[in-house]
Amino acid sequence: MFEELGISFGTVLIILLALYFIVKWAVKNGIKEAYRDITGKVTTENIEEEQIYDESNLNKEEE
Repeated sequence: MFEELGISFGTVLIILLALYFIVKWAVKNGIKEAYRDITGKVTTENIEEEQIYDESNLNKEEE
């Protein structure tokens, strides 16, 4: 079927895997955002990401 389009099976597999992870990432972020909107709480994962971001900005300012 894909050979008629000039696409190999390996290419189709890579595209499907990429789409899977993109959708998974989008759903995860959507759930986290909805949780934050509903409860007003920040998840521990977001707190860790903000700390890492803040530390990297401090290191750039020191240079």
